[in-house]
Amino acid sequence: MNPLEIILIAVALAMDALAVAVGLSLKFKWASYRQFFRLSFHFGLFQFFMPILGWAAGHHIVKYIHDYDHWVAFLLLGYIGIRMIQESSGEKNFFDGQDPTKGKWLILLSLATSIDALAVGLSLSMISVSIWVPSMVIGLVAALFTLLGMYFGNLLRTRETRYLEIAGGLILIGIGIKILLEHTVL
Repeated sequence: MNPLEIILIAVALAMDALAVAVGLSLKFKWASYRQFFRLSFHFGLFQFFMPILGWAAGHHIVKYIHDYDHWVAFLLLGYIGIRMIQESSGEKNFFDGQDPTKGKWLILLSLATSIDALAVGLSLSMISVSIWVPSMVIGLVAALFTLLGMYFGNLLRTRETRYLEIAGGLILIGIGIKILLEHTVL
């Protein structure tokens, strides 16, 4: 596998992380560099490890994961997106006042954005490609795209954030639908 192919795969996988980072940034004004670090680090870390897990599992687990991985990502992203839209009215607080760059939300978001990387790892094992370099590139690109998404999401914020919160929720739902459609069409 040549370096250009690895970079293209990494960029394709990082698009979900980028869109989720933008969507969350439309909802939350990030107050510290810790939040930037936590989200980008965990998205990158999960994107790094998921191809390794998929590669290690190889042919044995593909029949179990392939049937429902897209549904898991769709349900997680769809649920979060719907709740963000509901919260835009100001009546409900989806994250219950919690920072989505901490705890269970961070883990759920990291899993939802990295499930496709598991399938890439499975694919690479089937064509006997070493996983270490591609996995490192995938993780680094995901972390970088997450940082960029958070930064640009913050720039797009205005005083009236209701519509931006709806847009952020729709972005997450859209990503979930995209993942679902990609897997059901193939």
